[in-house]
Amino acid sequence: MALITIPPQLTRLQNLPPRPSTAPPSKFSLTSPPSPKSQNASSTSTVTFSYYPTKSANSNSVSITTSTSRRSSLVVRASTSQFSPNIADTLGDVKIFTAAGDPVFFKDLWDQNQGIAVVALLRHFGCPCCWELASSLKEAKPKFDAAGVKLVAIGVGTPNKARILADRLPFPMDCLYADPERKAYDILGLYYGFGRTFFNPASAKVLSRIEALQKAVKNYTIEATPDDRSSVLQQGGMFVFKGKQLLYARKDEGTGDHAPLDGIFDVCCKVPVA
Repeated sequence: MALITIPPQLTRLQNLPPRPSTAPPSKFSLTSPPSPKSQNASSTSTVTFSYYPTKSANSNSVSITTSTSRRSSLVVRASTSQFSPNIADTLGDVKIFTAAGDPVFFKDLWDQNQGIAVVALLRHFGCPCCWELASSLKEAKPKFDAAGVKLVAIGVGTPNKARILADRLPFPMDCLYADPERKAYDILGLYYGFGRTFFNPASAKVLSRIEALQKAVKNYTIEATPDDRSSVLQQGGMFVFKGKQLLYARKDEGTGDHAPLDGIFDVCCKVPVA
């Protein structure tokens, strides 16, 4: 069982879609259906969330206790088939920003001829799970650099929010970008919504990385959260390009449902040499 303390600011999000008129339950369960290929048709995974106030100096804090009956067997498939062969061209003219605040076009993030790039789209700069992903990307960067692969991390929020993550994690600013209007996210069709953000069973995967999460958020601050609170409902994804060719695409099903970087590295290493 893991205990995750959520900063009080996240419990007072503004500008979110209307909530049900009834108060949310103090406890609820999410059960994933058994796999069609499973020999045991009754095999399921259940995640239970319990909410209760924390008795501390800051009585406004809210804690979430998450438990699982067993490790989730959810499998998220990565596929490029749902994307147009011209997806890189469509993304190319999207203007985002460096962490320093300079505008840059998507097509200028890597060599559009033969360059190999891993493009990680974080949820937003104030997401604790994204700090964990950014920490993993930073640790893996030397390996990707040695293989000639460029790492690109993009988050929802303004450049000043990106700099907060870069300064406090820390994270290299030369590969960190901000997409405050979520233009790239919309083009790629990444998931968005209240249910995806808070109630998706795929989020249970973070339990297997709880120690890494706690380490990554040691210097975390809620100030990195976008001023547009509706942005916290955005999900991320992971993409691999060779020039303009999309080699790998995976949409995060829920918060903390990140692609395994070892698998991403294997995809990059299997790219045929021109």
